[in-house]
Amino acid sequence: MNVHDAAGRPPGAAAVVVGGGLAGTSAALALADAGLRVTLLEGRPRLGGLAFSFKRGDLTVDNGQHVFLRCCVAYLRFLDRIGAADLVTLQDRLDVPVLDAEGLRLGRLRRTALPVPLHLAASLATYPHLSLTERASVGRAALALRGLNPRDPALDAVDFGSWLREHGQSPRTVEALWDLVGIATLNATAADASLGLAAMVFKTGLLSDPGAADIGWASAPLGELHDGRAREALDKAGVRTVLRARASRVAREGDGPWEVEAETGPGRAERITADAVVLAVPQRETYDLLPEGALDDPEALLRIGTAPILNVHVIYDRKVLRQPFFAAIGSPVQWVFDRTEHSGMNPDEGQYIALSQSAAQDEIDLPVAELRDRYLPELERLLPAARGATVRDFFVTRERTATFAPTPGVGALRPGPHTRAPGVYLAGAWTATGWPATMESAVRSGLQASRAALTALGHPFDPHPFDIEGLEPA
Repeated sequence: MNVHDAAGRPPGAAAVVVGGGLAGTSAALALADAGLRVTLLEGRPRLGGLAFSFKRGDLTVDNGQHVFLRCCVAYLRFLDRIGAADLVTLQDRLDVPVLDAEGLRLGRLRRTALPVPLHLAASLATYPHLSLTERASVGRAALALRGLNPRDPALDAVDFGSWLREHGQSPRTVEALWDLVGIATLNATAADASLGLAAMVFKTGLLSDPGAADIGWASAPLGELHDGRAREALDKAGVRTVLRARASRVAREGDGPWEVEAETGPGRAERITADAVVLAVPQRETYDLLPEGALDDPEALLRIGTAPILNVHVIYDRKVLRQPFFAAIGSPVQWVFDRTEHSGMNPDEGQYIALSQSAAQDEIDLPVAELRDRYLPELERLLPAARGATVRDFFVTRERTATFAPTPGVGALRPGPHTRAPGVYLAGAWTATGWPATMESAVRSGLQASRAALTALGHPFDPHPFDIEGLEPA
């Protein structure tokens, strides 16, 4: 076993970050920017965690459709930091086409420049998928929601669906509005979601600032952002990035420095000495790596459930969708995105669309043939132009543990960045950021953990990267 002592690097504190997803990458950059010697260990042959791309023939395919909102300020700063802001598209103003499969009636959820909550008033007043009475009930519920404190522990124990019923929301209203947004952001239906997390999503996204919910998405493959540009930024910051390196043990002797053992290949291992260790991996891996006594109740990590996301990919021989995306109601189809140019496909040769299906517990393990029989007829029902089109390719991507499950009570299980082991910190979208499992939550967790480490080391750092509303203080 070789001992890596960062030979040739400037003297000073050293840190090891375990996990090269958005949480680990943001933590590594923040620590390196503050002057620490940082080693980033990632078990996969790439960075990016669960927001990545792969090759399928001539196409570059994202494993799933990832979007962000204008209120995702930590993720937007992360894109700036890695030099990838030019690779995303952000709406000037929120505009979501919503297609009702029954009758193919199209409505839109969009905002104006008026102050909150008037910015959505005109859209809701003319939203064709709800009755006049239902639209009025939405306004009353929104005002009640605006008065909630998402950080109130009492809200964590209540499910959002029950709260909506108590506030006069019909099943149709839940389907055509609350779940339309909530399933995509929480990865759960209202009935299965914590009221605290739901309140955070709707207050921050729709009831905080007129532009908060403007939608953004990658206009290039995710791998170019979260792997390519991120790796370049890490290299420039002096971070030593080791891919295909799986951490196996975090320990120390007495009050000495931490040692992280990692398997770096067949018969190869490395021991890295560090003053600070950030574990930016999923709950189960974190549980396995935690030093004894690091948490009062480490078993709580294993009680944080997971939720799947299914993505259905269809290549047609012609254009069938004439807008970047739309959402559907009255159909098993949830959200549909045009991925043609983003994947490198020539638009003159057809169209590549992707269906993003959240809260997909009932479908995640279905055979491809069954999914094909279910979704191709639905697409033909929703998109008349698809009825005469030839399907050139059909495939699915499955993330069985895409997010943590935002069920009632999960807030009490999510740990913050600190542990009882001095110098060991936690990061990941599943930690206590106040956000659901999003790219924003992942980046915030990395910033929380790195700030906690820098503060404990008494290391001077630029506060700007951490100057984000709602970021937990160290």
